[in-house]
Amino acid sequence: MAEAEVGDDVYGDDPTVKALEAATAELLGKDDAVYMPSGTMTNQVGIRTHTQPGDAALYDHQAHVYQLEGGASAAISGVLPRLLPGVRGIFSPADVESAFGRDHRFVPSAVAPPVRLLCLENTHNAGGGSVWPLDTLTAVAGAGRARGLALHLDGARLWHATVATGVAEAAYAAPFDSVSVCFSKALGAPVGSCLAGSHALVARARRFKQQFGGGFRQAGIIAAGALHALRHHRERLHETHANARRFAEGLAAMPGIALDLATVETNIVRFQLTHVAASAFVDEAHRRGVHMLPSGSDGVRAVFYLDIAPQDVDDALTVVDRTLAALARSPPEGA
Repeated sequence: MAEAEVGDDVYGDDPTVKALEAATAELLGKDDAVYMPSGTMTNQVGIRTHTQPGDAALYDHQAHVYQLEGGASAAISGVLPRLLPGVRGIFSPADVESAFGRDHRFVPSAVAPPVRLLCLENTHNAGGGSVWPLDTLTAVAGAGRARGLALHLDGARLWHATVATGVAEAAYAAPFDSVSVCFSKALGAPVGSCLAGSHALVARARRFKQQFGGGFRQAGIIAAGALHALRHHRERLHETHANARRFAEGLAAMPGIALDLATVETNIVRFQLTHVAASAFVDEAHRRGVHMLPSGSDGVRAVFYLDIAPQDVDDALTVVDRTLAALARSPPEGA
């Protein structure tokens, strides 16, 4: 990164950014890609690129673009979310069809907001890193295409789906008009995501990138880290999956924790606490050196990345065990 050749990305002349965009597009089987500061921005620029204010888009009810991006599609793009009843983030062609609901012969076209976009997320964050089966993904995309919808894939953790299944990133990306991928989700880069698609789509996306405040200057400094991660760290992601599995198996053996090991598919472990509040548990574990996030009143999320070694997992399990014991002795006030 310190030695990166740089230019001005706003004017399209940063060579390291251009190399990253070309490598990402090739890996995903798309014409072009555009580098942005965050996965939220690539998702939201993708949504804006496909829609106009007042349009509707179909999201899983736990989708990152819906739950964890600050309401951006409504606030910035004026897009109405229509939610689908996914199971761990995965839904069916019938769910897509049911979103259209009423017989539109009896609804004036000026009344109902037109559905323009279908979004999928692979792997699915709220689903605990769940992976879309390729045949299901293809069928759902086909249902959307049959309805005339544009298709966007939130592939922030797409690399993990490929490592878990052996299905190439380009195969997962093939049905979609736009694909967002992240370089800091376990790959180890400090910052950044790309949005990939056709030449025309990416050209339109570059306008919204600038409009949303994503214009860089000498962005090659950080793009170099992303490019290194893309070239060298994808093959190491199985380490994060193994560590997540090791952690999950240790947790499953502890009293006071509910965890279905079948839900641990990639690098995310989500578990429930049966006797203590998630907020108190996470605070105490953090004080003891293990950083996790609460998810609701009794849920916890732990995510594994490349800097974590097997010994760190064992140490974390010890911390979890001691945290549960400490909270059992001294329950938080009001518990």
